[in-house]
Amino acid sequence: MSIFLFTFQLLLLPLHCGNNCNYNMTNIEFTSEHLSEIAVAGIQEKKGEKITKLDMRGIDGSVCDFFVICQADNPRQVLAIADSVEDFVFENTKQWPYHREGKENAEGVLLDYVDVEVHVFLDERRDFYKLEKLWADAPRTDYPDPDSIK
Repeated sequence: MSIFLFTFQLLLLPLHCGNNCNYNMTNIEFTSEHLSEIAVAGIQEKKGEKITKLDMRGIDGSVCDFFVICQADNPRQVLAIADSVEDFVFENTKQWPYHREGKENAEGVLLDYVDVEVHVFLDERRDFYKLEKLWADAPRTDYPDPDSIK
């Protein structure tokens, strides 16, 4: 992420949380890869399934450095996962998404952190969009489902 965009987002931070903001702007350093791992942790916290991270850094025409994709069984879980990702990212980086969409119908939520996009889908929506097929040439990391980790 460019230093300009990061600084701009820090300036907008009070707009997201009003006068109740309590954040420390010193020593904030992270990479898009670090942010993507934080997003994965937020997904795992709410038992997101079939978590995949696509490394888009070497792909011509990509809009970000990483896609983090997962799925959920129902709309309530989609929203819980999206909220968890926002909380985890904010706690670790003091950064809110630049853009969010999809929370109204909760079939698929996009959290855009500029260099990292997080997609939380219902099972059937993920099958419909097939982002992994669309970006099949991107290096891919799959994470185990929470139920398979013991």
